[in-house]
Amino acid sequence: MTSKLDKNFYDQKLGAALETLHKEGRYRTFIEIERSRGNFPKARWISENKIEKPVTVWCGNDYLGMGQSSIVLEAMQDALASAGAGSGGTRNISGTTVYHKKLEYELASLHRKEACLLFTSAYVANDSALSTLTKLFPGLIIYSDELNHASIIEGIRRNGSERRIFRHNDVEHLRKLLETDDPKAPKLIAFESIYSMDGDFAPIKEICNLAEEFAALTYIDEVHAVGMYGKSGGGVAERDNLLSRIDVINGTLAKAFGVMGGYIASSAKLCDALRSYAPGFIFTTSLPPAIAAGATASVAHLKTNHKLREKHQLQAKILKTRLKAVGLPLIDHGSHIIPVLVGDPIHAKKLSERLLSEFDIYVQPINYPTVPRGTERLRFTPSPLHGPKEIDHLVKSMDYLWSHCALNRAELSA
Repeated sequence: MTSKLDKNFYDQKLGAALETLHKEGRYRTFIEIERSRGNFPKARWISENKIEKPVTVWCGNDYLGMGQSSIVLEAMQDALASAGAGSGGTRNISGTTVYHKKLEYELASLHRKEACLLFTSAYVANDSALSTLTKLFPGLIIYSDELNHASIIEGIRRNGSERRIFRHNDVEHLRKLLETDDPKAPKLIAFESIYSMDGDFAPIKEICNLAEEFAALTYIDEVHAVGMYGKSGGGVAERDNLLSRIDVINGTLAKAFGVMGGYIASSAKLCDALRSYAPGFIFTTSLPPAIAAGATASVAHLKTNHKLREKHQLQAKILKTRLKAVGLPLIDHGSHIIPVLVGDPIHAKKLSERLLSEFDIYVQPINYPTVPRGTERLRFTPSPLHGPKEIDHLVKSMDYLWSHCALNRAELSA
């Protein structure tokens, strides 16, 4: 008689996988915090032994503090009182409310596109859109930047489309790949406007030039740019006057807009096709009406609030200048994202822990596989509400710990 699998097999495999992360210093610890309304970017940290203390959050994606804006909260409270908690279904079955339609209209207007389609997150939007476009365009070849987000990678892989990976921001390599393929084959170039780990910008204009030359669609992920760049907050493509040359825009409501959800903005026909064919849209309960209402208010507000965007950029510039002045090895590509390189996962984790426990500063370490081995880092995201006092405290704390831990101060600014 053949013996069956030992019941301990599953636990042993799970334990071995987790132990590998611990040994490499890559095991991720969730820091429990409670945000304080009206006191952004302050929060309360609840330690493992349940001791509570105030901290300043330096690694959040609520880039402009809109998650606590009275404009957003009032819109959400009104919708909650009017429509209740949930949407009641998928978009096809009772889950399309006036709040969803208003938000899609606002976002289409923001990006100067004919239509917009809401998803539960930008990850789901990327995954669903890219995997579905492969089905809609038989023989589609997708050209993807090697540093694209996991959601883009998974969307491309899902339906087994032909894919070509071009070196990061390397337009000449992209050209060579395009020249190699059948000129009659449908093509799509997928890239991000701002890459979140290094904070660098894509050569959008040059990519659009190639797309037009080779009759390819352009697909841009603007999640780390919407709300923060461009005259109306439409992202880097708007800032650079390139919106008309982008075929598909992916965006998020969970970062600068301060709520949650994702979307695709494009032509009416493409959005209609995704609405009709994308499983990630069809079979998912729609966003709660209060979420949609809050996001609509945030998008509308940021369309005209230029001062908040300017203050955001100013605070980022000040922090970079201060960190450079004490010789910390940061990467500066001119965006609001400030990575300080550590180069070792254990050191990065230890720095993060000491900043939190000793200096009341919360910044999460970024390790492999999010970034390549040897480029582990602390990633700071200053907001317009991180003032001189918070910046001064952060710089002095980092300077002290860098000296205490004998870390490299050679500047690696790009």
